[in-house]
Amino acid sequence: MTLSKLPYKGTRDLFPSEKRVQNFLFEKMHTTAQLFGYEPYDGPLLEEVDLYRAKSGEELVNEQIYRFIDRGEREVAIRPEMTPTLARMVAQINREAPRPIRWYAIPNLMRYERPQKGRLREHWQFNVDIFGGKENLAEFEIFSLAITLLQSFGANASHFEILVNHRKLVDCLLKDKMKLSDEVALKLCKLLDRYKKLPEAAFLEQLNVFNLSKDQEGLFLEYLKLNSFENLQLFLDAHQIGSAVWDFKTFFQMAKEFELTSYLHYDPTIVRGLDYYTGIVFEIFDKHPDNRRALCGGGAYDRLLEIFGEKPLPGVGLGLGDVTLKDFLQSHGLLPDMSRPTNDILLTFQLDGGMAPTMRLAQALRAQGVRVLTTLEALKLNKIFPLAEKRGAKCVSILDDQELIANKVAIKNLKTAQQVTFDLHDLGAITKFIMD
Repeated sequence: MTLSKLPYKGTRDLFPSEKRVQNFLFEKMHTTAQLFGYEPYDGPLLEEVDLYRAKSGEELVNEQIYRFIDRGEREVAIRPEMTPTLARMVAQINREAPRPIRWYAIPNLMRYERPQKGRLREHWQFNVDIFGGKENLAEFEIFSLAITLLQSFGANASHFEILVNHRKLVDCLLKDKMKLSDEVALKLCKLLDRYKKLPEAAFLEQLNVFNLSKDQEGLFLEYLKLNSFENLQLFLDAHQIGSAVWDFKTFFQMAKEFELTSYLHYDPTIVRGLDYYTGIVFEIFDKHPDNRRALCGGGAYDRLLEIFGEKPLPGVGLGLGDVTLKDFLQSHGLLPDMSRPTNDILLTFQLDGGMAPTMRLAQALRAQGVRVLTTLEALKLNKIFPLAEKRGAKCVSILDDQELIANKVAIKNLKTAQQVTFDLHDLGAITKFIMD
């Protein structure tokens, strides 16, 4: 039997050029999280399925996770998301950890989904969470962190927007105003989550299944038309939905104080599909007409720790996938060319006697932090410079016998065409020339 050369459906082979891009994204994620004082953490790739039943809902467990029975007869799953693992870990240290707890991770996740643009079965996700922060302040810190990350790639408010809503507002509308049962409200909430993915006719057809009264349907459709914070305020006042549900005025005032109003917009369809959100929910949307989709999302949750016997602890988090981030950057021309590797210098020789001195110089330069690529055989001149360009070398040095006898080495900067001869043992000067 001949095996397929292709990876499992919905996963990727990350060849060096793709891995360079991923590392570039990860480095920005690490840097941004640490600028805000967040600490890295990680957890196991496998978790017991009950963790996801309790925290993520039956839909994810029944339709989207990879699960199996291990040799100890335990039902386990490859992690489809990181938040339940995070909650389990925070529950272990909750009582002694100083507040707020600020953690981040870039885990590898798998979900059994239909692969499509921006969504694969396997991906890496930048997860940032804060526990025990003051309401609104914690949310705005997460917003600021996300904006700072995207700005580090060169993006601005013309490239993306943050669409926000509040789960308590949605619950109040469906349960208190429309008088729906918890079960029906949950189903309607899940339909609301799919609103932008469905044609209008298909959405209305699925809405008809709920057999809403004329008043219920009218209120729901009125809610769907809200497209600004100003319209939201009128809606809240008209239907007597007070600050106990959502202290919207404080939220909007803080948006002004944080100077985030150019990024933040209200969207009634943002509810997030996972069951554990209890407060603010948001999605960051790409504004590019060819890539109008969410590139990340998150929200506030209060009760994640209760299943572990802990008291409620407010938290806010976001998740940003590497696939959607890469698509976003490519759509806006913000992803640098990484098709070639990056090396500081290519060291080579033309006669076999130059191999040992070349390797010694390479090791000495590497000790100085210089990225050195060496050839493993003597090369002719017409092959050296094409190789240097292909491997992204900034400089080239060809050690020959005459220079070695004189303890000299000539180094050429390929960008400026400047060539300088150095004493072979003057590593400081050699390093400075290469790295400048």
